[in-house]
Amino acid sequence: MGPGQPLRGFRDDNRFGSAYPHPMTDIPKPWRIKSARTIYNNKWVMLREYETVAPTGADAKYGLVHIHNLALGVLPIDEDGHTMLIGQQRFPFGRYSWELPEGGGPQDLPPLDGAQRELSEEAGLKAEHWLPLIADVHLSNSITDERAFAFLAWGLSPDHSFEKDSSEELTVRRVPFAEALKMAASGEITDGFSLVMLLKADHLLRTGALPPELAKRMLAGS
Repeated sequence: MGPGQPLRGFRDDNRFGSAYPHPMTDIPKPWRIKSARTIYNNKWVMLREYETVAPTGADAKYGLVHIHNLALGVLPIDEDGHTMLIGQQRFPFGRYSWELPEGGGPQDLPPLDGAQRELSEEAGLKAEHWLPLIADVHLSNSITDERAFAFLAWGLSPDHSFEKDSSEELTVRRVPFAEALKMAASGEITDGFSLVMLLKADHLLRTGALPPELAKRMLAGS
């Protein structure tokens, strides 16, 4: 299982982790799995406990949260250089969170399909143009194998093809791209996935790596 390859199912073998050698390591030492058991499983996550041998040679117990879906995100940009932030109450921290449109999608479908659904479901929008922004980013690789993909989207128009999740009470806030960046820098946006999307897009904008039409719109929102 290497970078960019779809994760069809979790594998328990003695090559776990060995597909990602550190560039400064001549001979990477993988974790070795001696045994594994499932602690909990539902349609979103599976908690596995492992008896392992660490790269140091020491015995170690390891808990891993396997995420059944991909994490999918969208950074939409409208004609005025504004983006859409989605506000919702998040359960784990008991806090209200401002985020870019994001959610989960099946591992066996193209990430773009799920991203298009999330944009419609959360922001009530569809986009004529899509550009990959990040691919196969690991959001918390010490305890979970979640993989994230995100896209820039522009040429926006209304769309309500997908119903909102019944457990989500969402607020849509339209803000200039530059203001969203300030919210990221100030700590007002705390969602790590949204931060990655915003800062990567800003880097591409500053280095001239975006399509001229899209860059012009984003600069207009500065």
